[in-house]
Amino acid sequence: MADRPKTAADRERIFADMPVGRALYVMAAPTVISQLINLIYNMVDAFYIGRTGDPYKMAATTITISLMMLNVAFGNLYGIGGGSLMARLMGLGRHNEAKAVSSFALYATMATAVLYAAAVGMFREPLLRFLGASDATIGYASSYAVIVLVIGLLPMMLSQVLAHLLRNVGCAKEASFGLSGGGVLNMILDPLFMFVILPKGMEVTGAAIATALSNFCACIYLLGVYRRTEKDAPLSLRPADARSVSRENRRSVFAVGLPSAIQLGLFDLANICANRLASAHSDLVLAGLGIVMKIERIPNAVNIGICQGMMPIVAYNYSSGNHARMRETMKKARLYGLLIAGASIILLEIFARPVSQLFLSTSAGDTAAALTTLGFAALFLRIRAFASPGQFLCYNSSFSMQAIGSGSAPLLLACVRELVMYIPLMFLLDGLFGEVGLAAALPAGEWLTAVFAVILLRRVLRKKIKQA
Repeated sequence: MADRPKTAADRERIFADMPVGRALYVMAAPTVISQLINLIYNMVDAFYIGRTGDPYKMAATTITISLMMLNVAFGNLYGIGGGSLMARLMGLGRHNEAKAVSSFALYATMATAVLYAAAVGMFREPLLRFLGASDATIGYASSYAVIVLVIGLLPMMLSQVLAHLLRNVGCAKEASFGLSGGGVLNMILDPLFMFVILPKGMEVTGAAIATALSNFCACIYLLGVYRRTEKDAPLSLRPADARSVSRENRRSVFAVGLPSAIQLGLFDLANICANRLASAHSDLVLAGLGIVMKIERIPNAVNIGICQGMMPIVAYNYSSGNHARMRETMKKARLYGLLIAGASIILLEIFARPVSQLFLSTSAGDTAAALTTLGFAALFLRIRAFASPGQFLCYNSSFSMQAIGSGSAPLLLACVRELVMYIPLMFLLDGLFGEVGLAAALPAGEWLTAVFAVILLRRVLRKKIKQA
């Protein structure tokens, strides 16, 4: 608690003066915790749905992940685009401009959330069918999508952006507490709505209601923190400030935020392709892949948390001209992330089967179907675990380039990662080796992309430092 920033000046000292290792800890630790807790509450839905022993309900929640990821992509558009620009403006001492950017990011988020919710509501069934829903899963997937992605979309997207903006002014703990609190609340509400309040058979609907209520509560808390913090930090809720943002700063928000959103959109496209290929084999293969996608997000959540904690430090020191500190931050973050990725491979190889069993009961429902699904899940997990180090190198490179204001390079990286490497490998290896090849496409694609990512980052750094 000694390092908890009390004022705007204290928060800026984290970026400028605190030893790099300690600064990374102060910024990244709460973000990692928040990522893990939010991941856990997303996994809790799957865990409780798995208690029904119904792999079709598990497959339905897997299908909706793609629509959820698009929501996160829009959040990144304004949260990462606006937050990165705010940190750079703070490094230049232009706090009033940073305040205007924060307000613009919030109101743009609200407008986008309303439009996306309306689109999902209007085209829900054809969207879900395209994503791989079958007659056995469409009802469950539709129920979840209406509650979480239509009714509950605005507070969910707004919470993400509020957390990004708070983190980029040094309030990492407060941002993480808000998101984590929502996650904890969801863990409490899930079994209540799934097994107590709603009748048997409506477990997916109960999980959706619990998620929507939790996101609403997290949003209210983060708005309260934001209002208190704007008194001494470059944050604003005033519509007049949003209107006053300069054309140059609006372009800067989209220059970084749009590639970040497209990156996640391409990642989502890859998941859609994987789901469709898996569902072509069977609903049980799709359910097994869905279990793996949730488990492998654990090391990813830690590493994304490290990168998000790194990002404002890198952005601030780039714009203030302290390039040695900027590079040291990137290197230490890279080291920590690779250690986490290596440890995750060992653990997932050893515990693939028992971890998979946490998400699907074999003593309820169709036991034979559940056992087959778990067999696929354990196999896929052992194969896909090897992607983790390559994934982190891609994350570290992308977040670093976004932090220094580069939008085109992260977009190029995303296109190479998904469109050149992963998706073509997915179709090729699935055609050659079936579902085993489908699983192997991820580590093959991530490692090939990681080599490109590291080279690209070095070139972008050299160019941006010369221009600074």
